[in-house]
Amino acid sequence: MDQGTRVIVQGITGREAVSFTRDMLDYGAKVVGGVTPGRGGRDVLGVPVYDSVRQITEKEHVDASVLAVPAPFARDAAFEAIEAGVPLLVIVTERVPRRDVVQVLELARLRGSRVIGPNTMGIISPGKTKVGSIGGPAEDTRKSFLPGPVGVMSRSGGMTTELSNLLTQSGLGQSTAISMGGDPIVGSTFAELLPLWEEDPETRALVLFCEPGGPLEAALAEEVRREGNPLPIIAFIAGHFTAEMPGVRFGHAGSIVEGKADTAEEKARIMRDAGIVVADDFSEIPALVERALRGRS
Repeated sequence: MDQGTRVIVQGITGREAVSFTRDMLDYGAKVVGGVTPGRGGRDVLGVPVYDSVRQITEKEHVDASVLAVPAPFARDAAFEAIEAGVPLLVIVTERVPRRDVVQVLELARLRGSRVIGPNTMGIISPGKTKVGSIGGPAEDTRKSFLPGPVGVMSRSGGMTTELSNLLTQSGLGQSTAISMGGDPIVGSTFAELLPLWEEDPETRALVLFCEPGGPLEAALAEEVRREGNPLPIIAFIAGHFTAEMPGVRFGHAGSIVEGKADTAEEKARIMRDAGIVVADDFSEIPALVERALRGRS
């Protein structure tokens, strides 16, 4: 993403969408339209509102759509964007039924679209643009995110900003930061996004925020073990305390521990075995990143 990325917002007249649309515009994002069926002809913060995605794509080039519609309608909204040829969907809606998510991902695969989320706060390329609510108001976003060589992927939306802010305070800027989404099924996993980072000339190291539950970290470790590791990867796995509190949910719906392989301890072991550096403490991350960058200079 860059300053020229053209974005639309589905569900733009909703309260949450109005708020993050304002933040996106203030940060410099190019929001070319919004969609709320039945409210075409209006505008939100100067952004024209249409009844359908197709009405926009017939006359405007669209690079990405942010979906902020109620969960029961998220599947149809995503279908609409995919069929209209939008290449990137950022679904901020949470609690989308799993069956609906699977259907969206299958259609996206068939049509060549990429999905981030559901339950994501979005994506940011610091100093260029942001898509979604990531970082909050533009003034706060500029404080937390700094352009630089470190890619960030996080299963937690809030921790995407927290992790980036930690790096920023240490003078380590970010190339792009992605909130992947906290639901059990998400459109783009660590392993699926890894090749994009490897191809990005601005990214020289990757930092991950991981959680207990789900197979995402193990799948990344397997990918790194099989294909090699051209980029240094530093991971932090939250939730080690859950080992002492069986039956307690850590946070997101996607962080439910269903077996030993889903625990923070086992994930750390698997990732280290694949050559991924795992920080024992959150505060260690900047020093580990600096060491990795020195090793590549």
